[in-house]
Amino acid sequence: MSSNDNPISQYSLRPNAAKNLSHSTISIPMMEAITPRWLLTFLPWVSVEAGVYRVNKVKKCTEIRDGEDDYREKLPELYSAHFGEHELPQCFLDYEEKPREYTLSLIQTILRINGQVTDIFNSPINQLQQQMRLTIETMKERQEWEIVNHSDFGLINSVAPSMRVKSRSGTPTPDDMDELLAKVWKKPAFFLAHPRAIAAFGRECTRRGVPPATVNLHGLPFLTWRGVPIVPCDKLLVDGKSFNHSNSGKTSILLMRVGERDQGVIGLHQPGLSDESNVPSLSVRFAGIDNMGIASYIMTLYFGAAVLTNDALGMLENIEVGRYHEYK
Repeated sequence: MSSNDNPISQYSLRPNAAKNLSHSTISIPMMEAITPRWLLTFLPWVSVEAGVYRVNKVKKCTEIRDGEDDYREKLPELYSAHFGEHELPQCFLDYEEKPREYTLSLIQTILRINGQVTDIFNSPINQLQQQMRLTIETMKERQEWEIVNHSDFGLINSVAPSMRVKSRSGTPTPDDMDELLAKVWKKPAFFLAHPRAIAAFGRECTRRGVPPATVNLHGLPFLTWRGVPIVPCDKLLVDGKSFNHSNSGKTSILLMRVGERDQGVIGLHQPGLSDESNVPSLSVRFAGIDNMGIASYIMTLYFGAAVLTNDALGMLENIEVGRYHEYK
C-alpha cells in the first residue's frame, strides 16, 4: 500500500512529510502566506463581556439648519454671556433606545495530527507546536481579512456615506489624501492601504516633487503623509480580489482614528476563555484520539471590530493603482 492509499494520511499530517522536520533539518516550517498584519498591531483591542459589545450613542433628530433638514445629534442648550444673573437653560442628553450591538465573530478549525508523528519525528522540532503555530498564523491572517472586509462589521463596509471621498483624477494624489484628512481630522491615527496603492501614491508624490517622509514604528520605516503613517495591508482588495497579479486595478485607502477613549475604531476580543492559549481569545481544546491514533484539537479564535462614531473612519475609494508616468 502506498502512502497515498494509507487512510491515516488522508486525515492528518503524513509521517513522510513529518520526517522532513526531524533530524534531517533544523529549520522550522516556512509559509509564504504570513504577512506582518500591521492592522492587528495598530488597532487597540477592547475586551467584551459575554461576547457582546454595545455602542451607546447620543440620540439624533432632524433639525432645520440654513433652511434644510439636518439629521444630527441633539445637543444641550447652553448660555454664554458676561457676569451677572441670568436664567439658565435646562437640558439633558438623550440616548438611542436601540443602540448597535456587536457580537463577536469566530474562526474555527480542527487540527488533526497522527500520534506516530509526535512519537517518532518530534526531535529536534516539536511537530504539534509547529502545526499549531502555522494554523494560528493562518487564522490570524483570516482575522485581519474579516476585520477589513466582513459584510457586517468590516471596516470597508462600515464607512458612512458622508465619510467617503472620490479621487479627482482616479489616482491617489496628495490632494485626495488631504481631503481624506479633512474628513477624519480629529486625531487621525493612520492610513490603511494596499501596498500597490501606497506605490501609486508614491508615484504621484514623486511626479509633484513632494516625496512623503518616513517614520520608524516598531523598528521599521513607514511612509507618512502630513505626519500620519501609511500602514500597508494586503487584505484591502484590488478589483474585488485578494490576489491580483496584474499591474492595474482599483482599490481604496482608509483613514481612521482609533481607541475607545477617542471614540475611534477598536478591535474586540474576549480573553479569559477556558483552554485559552498564549494568544488572547484563542481557545485550543483537546477533542480526543480516534481509533486510528489521530489526536484532534478544536481551535477557535473570537474577535470583532467596531466603529464608535461615523467620523472615526473615512475612505478614499475606487483609486487606480496601475498608472505610471514618464519623466524627462
